[in-house]
Amino acid sequence: MDGARFRIAREDDAPVVTALVRRAYRGPESRAGWTTEADLLDDERIDTDQVVGKITGPDSLVLLAEDAGGAVIGCCELARREGDVAYFGLFAVQPARQGAGIGRAVLDHAADLARQLWGATRMEMTVIAQRGDLIAWYERRGFHRTGQHRPFPYGELVNGTALRDDLYFVVLAKDIVERPAADESRGERVWSGP
Repeated sequence: MDGARFRIAREDDAPVVTALVRRAYRGPESRAGWTTEADLLDDERIDTDQVVGKITGPDSLVLLAEDAGGAVIGCCELARREGDVAYFGLFAVQPARQGAGIGRAVLDHAADLARQLWGATRMEMTVIAQRGDLIAWYERRGFHRTGQHRPFPYGELVNGTALRDDLYFVVLAKDIVERPAADESRGERVWSGP
C-alpha cells in the first residue's frame, strides 16, 4: 500500500467508481478477491447515475484511494446522518489488490474524514447478513453488531436478480475516535481536495 493517495471523487470519476465496485462484488473478476457477492446476487450492484448521486448529493461524498500512478484502487461512500453519525458504504478494493492493507487504509481515512468534515463520532454500515467473513473483517477493525436489521432491497436491483430470497442486512457500528497524526511518507494522507 506504499504511496497510496486519497482524494474526494469528482462527478467525472463516476464511471471508474462504478467499474471498481462491480469488479469487486459481482461477476467473474470479483472471484479474484474475497469480497465477492457473486454467489448471492447476479446484477451490476450499482450504475453510474447512482454513483453520481453519491458524489454530488448533499452531505455525501465518495473517497478514492489511488496508487502511485493515479489508478483508483479503492473507494467508499460517506454520508452524514443525524447527530454525530456517518454512514460508510460502497466500499470496494480492486480484487487483485485485496489483502494488501488498502481496505484498512480506506476505512481509517474515511473515519478521519467523517470526523473532520462533520464532527462524526460514530460510523455505521450495513452488510448482507450471510457475509460472515466480511462481518468478521469489520469486527476485527472495531465494528460491532448493533442488533438492528434492515430489509434487502430486492426491488431496487439494477440489472439482475438475487440468487436467494433470505437476504437481509445487519447494521454494524464503530465509535470513531482520534487516531495519531497521519504520516504522509507511508501513504497516510487523509485527502486532497476535489
